[in-house]
Amino acid sequence: MDTKDMRDLTLDELKGKHRQFKEELFNLRFQHAIGQLGNTGRIRDVKRTIARILTMVREKELGLDRAPARR
Repeated sequence: MDTKDMRDLTLDELKGKHRQFKEELFNLRFQHAIGQLGNTGRIRDVKRTIARILTMVREKELGLDRAPARR
């Protein structure tokens, strides 16, 4: 999911996405531990996505508008 699309989600939707990605991260770690994970880079991508979601949740809680700057 693109960052621009995530910014349009509500707080509850973001928390739902957070739960989804945490579950995916758990499954990826489990697969890695038993040697079935082919793409180990996906773990890093999911961790970063979780961090982005948590940042957006915090911004919404504080009422900050973090629209991307246009160049």
